[in-house]
Amino acid sequence: MRLMTFEAEGKTSFGIVEGEGVIDLGVAMDGKYDDLLSLIEADAMAEAAAAAKGRSADHALSDVTFLPVIPNPHKIVCVGLNYEDHRIETGREPTGYPVLFPRYANCQVGHAQPMVKPVNSDMFDYEGEMAVIIGKAGRHVSREDALDHVAGYSCYNDGSVRDWQSHTHQFMPGKNFTATGAFGPWMVTTDDIPDPSALTLTTRLNGQVVQNADTDQLIFNIPFVISYISSFMELQPGDVIASGTPGGVGMKRTPPLFMKDGDTVEVEITGIGTLRNGIVDERA
Repeated sequence: MRLMTFEAEGKTSFGIVEGEGVIDLGVAMDGKYDDLLSLIEADAMAEAAAAAKGRSADHALSDVTFLPVIPNPHKIVCVGLNYEDHRIETGREPTGYPVLFPRYANCQVGHAQPMVKPVNSDMFDYEGEMAVIIGKAGRHVSREDALDHVAGYSCYNDGSVRDWQSHTHQFMPGKNFTATGAFGPWMVTTDDIPDPSALTLTTRLNGQVVQNADTDQLIFNIPFVISYISSFMELQPGDVIASGTPGGVGMKRTPPLFMKDGDTVEVEITGIGTLRNGIVDERA
């Protein structure tokens, strides 16, 4: 099942993607849930599927504005340096634990919405990633039980403002400029993706493949990351974990390859779909 958040006819809602259309669950479920977050919090996936059964799409996908899959998560935790080829290209030493940093919800955009190159940097870089959406609260979750806490998976572009990222050893400034991250186009539930390590991630910039990796190449796999994060904070339904980017980032190319006004960046993951965004200057 593919679930998305969207805006249509001046209203924000959420729904199930069917073909080239979306069934509005706000309508189909008679307003029982306010948004996709509240649906996940209620563990009401089966209820949503039943409500949508036999209904026709309320909107064509071409007629809606895609919003971030979860516009209002309690938290977004990003994992850095989680593919070996990316760790090597950055010159970082191996670590026994994942590198973690926060992103905030208001710095994200949805599929087909512009990512904004900041006015005060020319070092705006792509980072294609797989996003994990938590479905069940958990504290001290074991690796063996970790995937039972997942609601689904999506595509993520952890757009990075590299010079600001390197101002100090903390990544946060370069990861939280307005409209520099992208999340979408939708979430695919775990019944359709039982094994998140069996996917392929590809990032393209203006049609050129710049990143390509299988998700089984993660240094710290999804169960490890969920278990580790839950050992120091409670994971809540709707929380998002951006699991890390492969090698091939623009910063480490010769010459460097940064995103600029007029570019198009795509993050495609097998079994999920393609997140596509244009790049615009903040000045524009």
